[in-house]
Amino acid sequence: MKKVEAIIKPFKVDEVKDALKEIGVQGMTVTEVKGFGRQKGHSEFYRGAEYVVDFLPKVKVDVVVPEDQVSEVVDCLCKAARTGKIGDGKIFITEVVDSIRIRTGERGEDIV
Repeated sequence: MKKVEAIIKPFKVDEVKDALKEIGVQGMTVTEVKGFGRQKGHSEFYRGAEYVVDFLPKVKVDVVVPEDQVSEVVDCLCKAARTGKIGDGKIFITEVVDSIRIRTGERGEDIV
């Protein structure tokens, strides 16, 4: 199993969720996060004072899938989250050693 973690723009969450459902992904975790990459931050003025916003709001989408579904999920994420502008996000893929359904004690790929 692999964990596919995508950091995306917040307004793309619904498109990503719908696209993942269409290809058969049954579950995902969505977390509001803040960060920056090449996009850096930006300056804003508030009550006449300038301040720098270093961390930009993003959303992290975590999906655990069987290894043979990873490329399909990555392609789906890229298409659904892409705006073509800086700050579209990143995707990280990591190995999942085991998984356990707490309610029943089931283990492995069957619970994904």
